[in-house]
Amino acid sequence: MPRLSVWMIRAALLDFGLGVTLGALLLWNKGLPFAGAIWRLLPMHLELVLFGWILQLALGVAFWILPRFTGQARFGSVRWAWIGFGLLQAGIVAVALGSLGSDTLIALGRLFEVGGSAAFAALLYPRIKPFGSA
Repeated sequence: MPRLSVWMIRAALLDFGLGVTLGALLLWNKGLPFAGAIWRLLPMHLELVLFGWILQLALGVAFWILPRFTGQARFGSVRWAWIGFGLLQAGIVAVALGSLGSDTLIALGRLFEVGGSAAFAALLYPRIKPFGSA
């Protein structure tokens, strides 16, 4: 497994753990109310679970498992993949922290997430070919 996939999957699992912890706090507060302001953490919970866990896990596994074709380096341009990973993770952190009250940080984080996803799309798209073609 390439080092990038390992780091992406580890980061996805970390985001999953944080998202589940926030979700557990929200659910606990729903059953036994202890703090009304805790509902401000719901957007952070959604960001960590949807983008931090699901998207990052899918991209990490896709980088590892999509086929490589002759004439390409073993895993393609790993530099762009690392840049995409950095942008995606920075975007997740920015949106999660911005959900506590900063619309500017949310907008910047979304731009980072789109940039990171675009870097991965540009990297992975040439590796997708119809069955039987080389």
